[in-house]
Amino acid sequence: MTQPIGVQTGSGNIFEDLGLENPDELLIKAELARKISGIVASQEMTQAEAAELLSVDQPKVSALINGKLSGFSTSRLFRFLNALGRDVEIVVKPKSLSKAQTRVIAP
Repeated sequence: MTQPIGVQTGSGNIFEDLGLENPDELLIKAELARKISGIVASQEMTQAEAAELLSVDQPKVSALINGKLSGFSTSRLFRFLNALGRDVEIVVKPKSLSKAQTRVIAP
């Protein structure tokens, strides 16, 4: 016989679900890194080319692309996006009354 599989609804932030410290910051950094990695890939840049453009060494680009983000601040990731020709816009607005928790959205 098969046992039923338990399902638990996530919060929308895997870092929160895993109980990690600063889950909102981790989610933002992961989304920014995903954007940077996508831009580098879409422009068919090598890691060495990206490193030169971002003024870092190639191992830092490799770490970024592979999700090793502990050495990167959000402001540094913003600067990387600017160097890649992207503007970064931060929007602050009142929280919807229908939402129980504050949340960070990084499309």
